[in-house]
Amino acid sequence: MARRSAANDYYDPEPRWPAMIAIVAVAGLYYGLPAHLIVGPRWAFPALVLLLLIPTVVSHARELHGLNRTMGFAVQGLLTIGMIVSVALLIKDLVVNDEKRGPELLLSAASLWATNVLVFTLWYWRLDAGGPHARDNRLEHTDGSFLFPQMTMPPEAKRAAGEINWAPNFFDYLFLAFNTSTAFSPTDVPVLARWAKILMMVQSVISLTVLALLAARAVNIL
Repeated sequence: MARRSAANDYYDPEPRWPAMIAIVAVAGLYYGLPAHLIVGPRWAFPALVLLLLIPTVVSHARELHGLNRTMGFAVQGLLTIGMIVSVALLIKDLVVNDEKRGPELLLSAASLWATNVLVFTLWYWRLDAGGPHARDNRLEHTDGSFLFPQMTMPPEAKRAAGEINWAPNFFDYLFLAFNTSTAFSPTDVPVLARWAKILMMVQSVISLTVLALLAARAVNIL
C-alpha cells in the first residue's frame, strides 16, 4: 500500500470498503438470527445500522474527518450492543432443553462467533494509532497499540521487502481479531496499550462463551 513519502506529498489513503463490507455483514448476520435472539422487529437493527452508515460514508467522501470518526463510533457502538444482547439471549436460551433446537443453537453460535470477530476488527481498526485517517497521514507506521512484525524490521529489510512505508490496514486487524477469537491470544502481534488489552480480553471472553459453552451444548443435543 502506497503511503505519504518525504519526497512526495501525495499518498494513497487506505480504502474504506473492507470496513463497510464488515459493517453490512454484521447487520446481515443479525438479520439471520432466530427471532428469539433479536430485540424488536427483525428489520429494525439492520435498518438503523444502514441509516447511520449513510452519514458515515458521506462525511468520509467530503473529508469531514471529525464527523466521520463520530459516526464511525456510533455505528460500532450499535453493532457491539446488538452482539452482546444476542449473546446474552443465546445464553438464556440454553435453559430450554429442546432437542429440536440443537441445529438452531449451533448456527446461532457460529453466526455470533463471526459477528464477534468482525465487531472487534472494526474496533481495533478504528482505534489503533488514532484511526485510519491518522495512519494515512503518517510517513510510516512506527507507533501504535499493537506491535506488528513489520514495525520491528530494520530499514534495510523493509526496503528489500518493499514495505518501507508499511502501515496496517483492515485485513491486518481482521487477522488479529480472528486469532484472538480462535487462539484467545494475539499470536504474532504483541499488545501494548491497556485499552487494547481490555478489548482483547472482552473479545476472548465472548468467543470462549460462544465456542466452549454454547456451541458445545448445541452439538451435545443434536
